[in-house]
Amino acid sequence: MTDAAAPSAAAAPAAAVERPAKPHLPDAQTVTSVRHWTDSLFSFRVSRPQSLRFRSGEFVMIGLLGDNGKPLLRAYSIASPAWDEELEFYSIKVPDGPLTSKLQHVKPGDQIILRPKPVGTLVHDALLPGKRIWFLATGTGLAPFASLMREPETYEKYEQVIMMHTCRTQDELEYGRVLVESLKDDPLIGELVGDKLLYYPTTTRDDFHRKGRVTENLQSGKVFEDLGLPRMNPEEDRAMVCGSLAFNIDVKELLEGFGLREGANSDPKEFVVEKAFVGEGV
Repeated sequence: MTDAAAPSAAAAPAAAVERPAKPHLPDAQTVTSVRHWTDSLFSFRVSRPQSLRFRSGEFVMIGLLGDNGKPLLRAYSIASPAWDEELEFYSIKVPDGPLTSKLQHVKPGDQIILRPKPVGTLVHDALLPGKRIWFLATGTGLAPFASLMREPETYEKYEQVIMMHTCRTQDELEYGRVLVESLKDDPLIGELVGDKLLYYPTTTRDDFHRKGRVTENLQSGKVFEDLGLPRMNPEEDRAMVCGSLAFNIDVKELLEGFGLREGANSDPKEFVVEKAFVGEGV
């Protein structure tokens, strides 16, 4: 028996040598969960680097190794709040996108690259004090507001928080709807949220009880009428904007029409726009 067992014992190291080495990921973090919301949208959570400190609403660079073995990175807003022990991201799936064509297939236990250097303009420090704050988003532009809606400071600073979110179809609203509905029962911030959060989802393609783009509902005044709010004004209202480049430009023009001025981290004003949002070519 000893002689018969010897060849298999000797063969084990040889098999190990033949196995290809797993590529080393710089700044690696481990995927802990993944949820696919539609054929084109998914969210996932990853481990949080011990050194990472960020303000709710900021973004980081995340990615995978490209076919050439070099890091392929894109800016992604952190959808989880600053107090969360993990990091959450919300992403579109682009079939031929250099990054998301691969990223959409990650599973718990896989690793991604995460550069722990957060930046961004959608932070409370970039706005002057006000009475109401408007979160204005399309599609996955909801991500930074998913973070800010779970941030205690949001409800400590404002009497009312309005989340306006437009998608093409109802199923694309599901991530935001589930999140908003969970907030009032959240053990950490449920009491703070109370009745302060007003959720205003709309669609542009299918039948839904609220239709139209963010810009249309602001311009016509329908959102003010529906929510029983006064027309936006620079004395009371503050806004944050995240969407496509065209959306950002249109909303910026509207907000300026209401008398609001664009601010920045170094120069707080009445509204801010995130210019580094991931577009549809990812």
